[in-house]
Amino acid sequence: MPDVFFLIQFFFAVVIGLYFFTLLKKQQGSKSASQKEAKKEMNSLREMRERSLTIPLSEYTRPDSLEDIVGQEEGLKALRAALCSSNPQHVLIYGPPGVGKTAAARVVLEEAKKSKISPFNIKSKFVEIDATTLRFDERSIADPLIGSVHDPIYQGAGEFGKEGIPQPKPGAVTKAHGGVLFLDEIGELHSIQMNKLLKVLEDRKVFLESSYYNSEDKNISEYIHEIFQNGLPADFRLIGATTKDSSDIPPALRSRCVEIYFKPLSQEEIGIIANRACKKTDFNIEEKAIEEIKKYATNGRETVNMIQISGGLALTQDRRKITLEDIQWVVESGNYSPRPDKKVGSDPSIGYVNGLAVFGPQMGAIIEIEASAIKIPISGSGRIITTGIIEDEEMNLPGKTLKRRSTALDSVDNVLTVIRKFLEVDPRNYDIHLNFPGGVPIDGPSAGVAIATVIYSAITEKLIDNKVAMTGELSIRGNVKPVGGISAKIDAAKKAGCTRVLIPKDNYQDRFKQLNIEVIPVENINQIIDLALYNGDDQNKRGNESISNKVPFVAALGNENFLKK
Repeated sequence: MPDVFFLIQFFFAVVIGLYFFTLLKKQQGSKSASQKEAKKEMNSLREMRERSLTIPLSEYTRPDSLEDIVGQEEGLKALRAALCSSNPQHVLIYGPPGVGKTAAARVVLEEAKKSKISPFNIKSKFVEIDATTLRFDERSIADPLIGSVHDPIYQGAGEFGKEGIPQPKPGAVTKAHGGVLFLDEIGELHSIQMNKLLKVLEDRKVFLESSYYNSEDKNISEYIHEIFQNGLPADFRLIGATTKDSSDIPPALRSRCVEIYFKPLSQEEIGIIANRACKKTDFNIEEKAIEEIKKYATNGRETVNMIQISGGLALTQDRRKITLEDIQWVVESGNYSPRPDKKVGSDPSIGYVNGLAVFGPQMGAIIEIEASAIKIPISGSGRIITTGIIEDEEMNLPGKTLKRRSTALDSVDNVLTVIRKFLEVDPRNYDIHLNFPGGVPIDGPSAGVAIATVIYSAITEKLIDNKVAMTGELSIRGNVKPVGGISAKIDAAKKAGCTRVLIPKDNYQDRFKQLNIEVIPVENINQIIDLALYNGDDQNKRGNESISNKVPFVAALGNENFLKK
């Protein structure tokens, strides 16, 4: 009998032993297969790393020093003042794309690291993120900017999940601790993330929460207790870059930052970038080809792309010289549009004035405004026709779409009142045609003084100085009110060939005295008219000339049948 029990025990022992042996072999086999798969993937990864292409020209020509950044002297000066001091500030950089905002932030940080008074040091990181690609989960499962907690309930929690321990995941604000967080296109940041970022900027640390965290759980590691109780460090300096206007950025963020403006590149600066790109790539280029690039490229990125494509075309023909024909082919195939750089007319004109406008962030431009006035037989029955201007703008509101009357058209109404009251001319006795050639999308009252000047000139047949440009809002009391974008407008006037710019007195700054153009502050419409009308030595001779000879388009517009259409 004992032998039977012994045999039974021995049998069960053998079965159990075989079971665990088989299980162990399966685990070993699975582990071996996993190791083989991992080794295979690692070899594939190494092979991919060994295989690479040449560096793109856009990366090869990327500025790596302050001297390499063209056309942003004032912006760089402000950026250095904000970051290289003993107390660096948060910064917002406004400017069109491709003018060096990201490159400037990088090189200025490197300069700050070398400063003895700067808190930045060799360990300070430059963490760059594009706000347009930042996505987060509203349940706080993942937030690459601020950070999040990987709770055990979610798949992939690993060993922490098995133990029921929440695992903190640091975000970019913590990775940038002690350095700079560069947020490109910060104006596209989600409002929830924007509010979280503002809190981090204030506290200089990140507090994370989890319903799985228990401060009395001794199984949780000390460093996790430290994170949940005292937060993750996030003491960095924010540099936000945007192509939007400052009015599109939340005021709460703007109030915490120094605002710096990068200007559009001039044609001369485009030429410098093109020549540098050719030298770095060992290409020769014709001077006429450079001039062609200057006509179409508006920023450094476009310039480098044109050089790269035209250089590739030259190499296919076994030459290292870029010709005018190469650039013309690039312009045609790439559907490039000419730069909106306008030049002032060669002579004073009747019914033609140089207005000033701003398109986008710090992009000033000369706008043409022309007018024709025809005396009508019946006093007081005149009318005004306005062409070439956006008359209304759609506003999308929840549940409905409204149309808003352009404030530029409101300026026309103000102008007619001011001319009657202060310039002793009654526009109601004339049929007036006011035109903005090219269909300029003007919206805003800043064209008020220019509209008043051009209508007064058309009615009185007095010449307007072609070297004068002007901007300002006109009130019905005849006063000139301040407007925005003054620096960009002055720069546009200077590039267009103007010698004088009339601006509202409240916009005037002493630094304008150092510019290579006369900037004149004005207070009322009478000053505008006195300064805008032509007062040359040969004014009498010019005034006796026919309007049709002096200003051909006025004669064309002065057709009664045309005005009645």
